[in-house]
Amino acid sequence: MVREEQLDAVLVPLGLAALGGYHLWLLYAILRHPTRTVIGLNAIARKRWVAAMMANTEKNGVLAVQTLRNNIMASTVLATTAITLVSVISVFVGVTSPASSSSSKAPPKLVYGSKAGEVFAAKYLAVSLCFMLAFVCNVQAIRLYAHASFLLGGLPPGQRQAGGERELEEELFAAYVARTVNRGSHAWSLGLRAFYVSLALFLWTFGPIPMLACSVLMCGLLYFLDTTSDHAHAAAGAGAHGQGVREKDGTV
Repeated sequence: MVREEQLDAVLVPLGLAALGGYHLWLLYAILRHPTRTVIGLNAIARKRWVAAMMANTEKNGVLAVQTLRNNIMASTVLATTAITLVSVISVFVGVTSPASSSSSKAPPKLVYGSKAGEVFAAKYLAVSLCFMLAFVCNVQAIRLYAHASFLLGGLPPGQRQAGGERELEEELFAAYVARTVNRGSHAWSLGLRAFYVSLALFLWTFGPIPMLACSVLMCGLLYFLDTTSDHAHAAAGAGAHGQGVREKDGTV
């Protein structure tokens, strides 16, 4: 039998391994079989969207900028939330630290696991690092979306060239804009994933058993959100615009 003080050293790595293994599989699926994942299908849809917006910038320019502005606002909200939570955790750790406490308090009975001060410090540090990662990723998403908003309204270099050279320049420029938009979306997704992982690490403050249970349940939930049905494959192959995709949130 594993003693209560040793549960953290056994169950917490198992939970982190479950989350890490799932995301490694997801990365492999996105790179090798993008049409089987929501993230891969959305990346393809964003490339088509950029091509449609740049086909007529005078008509679609306002729509494109407003769409990117909405994404910037969403990233700003998440970045503000993340840095605020880091500040709250820092204040909480400072107030509850042994140096600031006049008398030693008994460890909380609600926690089943190691109650050492070093373990509690590691818990708060892990949650803070997750929120800091979410903040950095969302800031990068804001930067990339703002850059893409300028590119969508611009013209590719080499407009004085004629014939096939000009068409090639336009295609390369549109591909660059699409990559910038997709990078912003990927940074947003990483920031959102950091929030998801922080939930499991937050439950670690109540013991390693809730953390492991949350990690396993989260892997199952994310698998449902990240994968698509067989109808999406036919829609992607036929060039449809996502009508065959199972109804899911594409921002996971």
